[in-house]
Amino acid sequence: MSAASLPALVQRFFTQRLLEQQGLSSHTVASYRDTFRLLLAFATKHIGRAPSKLRIEDFDVSLIEEFLQHLEHGRGNSVRTRNTRLAAVHAFFRFVAVSEPALFLLCQRILAIPSKRCEHGPVEFLTESEAAALVGAPDVRNWIGNRDRTLLLVAVQTGLRNSELTALRRQDVALGTGAHVRCLGKGRKMRCTPLRPDVVAVLKQWLLYQPGEPGDPVFPSSRGGHLSADALQQLVSRNAETARLSCPSLKKKSITPHTLRHTAAMSLMHHGVDLTVIALWLGHESSETTQIYLHADMQLKERALAHATASGVAPTRYKPPDPLLAFLEAL
Repeated sequence: MSAASLPALVQRFFTQRLLEQQGLSSHTVASYRDTFRLLLAFATKHIGRAPSKLRIEDFDVSLIEEFLQHLEHGRGNSVRTRNTRLAAVHAFFRFVAVSEPALFLLCQRILAIPSKRCEHGPVEFLTESEAAALVGAPDVRNWIGNRDRTLLLVAVQTGLRNSELTALRRQDVALGTGAHVRCLGKGRKMRCTPLRPDVVAVLKQWLLYQPGEPGDPVFPSSRGGHLSADALQQLVSRNAETARLSCPSLKKKSITPHTLRHTAAMSLMHHGVDLTVIALWLGHESSETTQIYLHADMQLKERALAHATASGVAPTRYKPPDPLLAFLEAL
């Protein structure tokens, strides 16, 4: 294989396989792109050659496994994120195995790297007071603070995914009667999410403060382009640190952009919105995905328990029907 083989294969993978043959959405392609940015940077650091000088043979099982370890322990990514990155690597090497039969054994070894089982812990979300503290954290006396405050407010109210939030364009926002935002979610499904009057007022102020063309991002970076995933994470983390000064309960919580999506879902549930409506609001394929929120809040379970014991019959203790059973129970 020549030194140009890897760049050629990567370009064909993205242009031919992902875009032309599979027709994947821009969000999915962006996720694959971010994986390869991280992988190439990791390989460059460990092998000592520029990305365009790397060979496909450099990416053996040991390098991929070290990369996965780096994601978890070096970058602090979750097992779920690690598995998502591995899925992108697997997709590439399945393509390579078909395109370059001579590399079939190399590809098979990498494809044999398994995904990790991950625990499904409780959903992390913010209470109303915590969400208010986070939204109020940015310093609105400057451009960045105005952008951050508006973005956080929209995220907490709409529950848009990270990619949907950063991809939001000015033409996707309708602030008249029936105010809403439009986004293209997973599976290329377009959905509209309504906006509260207070959110509409803040968005109007922001769009006047930051003029632009219809195709421009609603929440641009300092250079005017779309925010990256890392930039969004840093934005949330930065303002969460400020919010913790005025809201001590936030010190016990790990706050990510996805926490804001969970917060929107839990707010809807607390206000009595049906689970199927919340699934449509969030863009879930099935309401079964939305059922994780039923287990997230102890208050919901306590209310269900109170409803279940409202028969007026006082609970009694178990009494053994026989002295011998009483003796055994006492052991």
